[in-house]
Amino acid sequence: MGPGTAELVNLIVLLGMGAVIPLGLTLIDEPGLARVRRYWPLAAVPGALSLWLPRGGLATGCAALYALGTLALAAHAPLRLRRTRSLAPREIAVLTALATPSVAGLALVAERSGHRLLGFDLDILALTVPHFHFAGFTAALVAGLVCRTAPAGSAAARFAALSVPLGTLLVLAGYFVDDWAELAGAVVLTIGMWLVGLLTWRDLRPRARTADRPTAALLAVSSAVLAATMLLALWWALGEASGIPHPTLGWMAATHGVGNALGFALCSLLAWRRLGAATEETPR
Repeated sequence: MGPGTAELVNLIVLLGMGAVIPLGLTLIDEPGLARVRRYWPLAAVPGALSLWLPRGGLATGCAALYALGTLALAAHAPLRLRRTRSLAPREIAVLTALATPSVAGLALVAERSGHRLLGFDLDILALTVPHFHFAGFTAALVAGLVCRTAPAGSAAARFAALSVPLGTLLVLAGYFVDDWAELAGAVVLTIGMWLVGLLTWRDLRPRARTADRPTAALLAVSSAVLAATMLLALWWALGEASGIPHPTLGWMAATHGVGNALGFALCSLLAWRRLGAATEETPR
């Protein structure tokens, strides 16, 4: 990545650390998460600082503090599973949201130390950090929330709640296999995210519009953005696998990355916060 692209990626990660994860945690009514939210700045501030420090001991130490915060968050996934004893699609999505930031945290530690973790290039590790904040945490959480509010028996909502976590994990597995496996993960993830956008636009937006136009506007933006940004993700993955012309990393960061961070993640979570999702029954 060039310097400009790296700075843009860092800004996207900064949004994920400082705003998206804390906001998303308010939408999960899980015992113990209130404490994680309260102390999250103790992880997010050094994590953000690590992004702008030169690689080395100090940057690695700051990144490690952030990784500890993500691991504390991930520790609630098995606790929640033990409490709910449920593997319903919407619950799987929430468990995924709790666990995936730890992948970003570990990748950040490796990248800031200059260590090619599992042989991956430092650029790949750097891009893994935003991916598992937005495609991991936010996308899975929103898919679970959409599934929870969908009509009982909605096959599309259940499929979205399963395919978003599955697609994210398949993309991760593709890192270890080849570009074609990563493309398969991108296809599954894209289908899931398009379903999330469709259900949001078709079912949630009209209901919100009657009572709260700003919330409806946020939902509309998040849905529309997904249609474009996930198409870019498919184009990128297909190009990497087949060699056809595709966007550069800088162009992807400026379009797919910024669009997903601001247009989808932030707008979605603000809308759900306005809808009062934190006070309702959690996904199960």
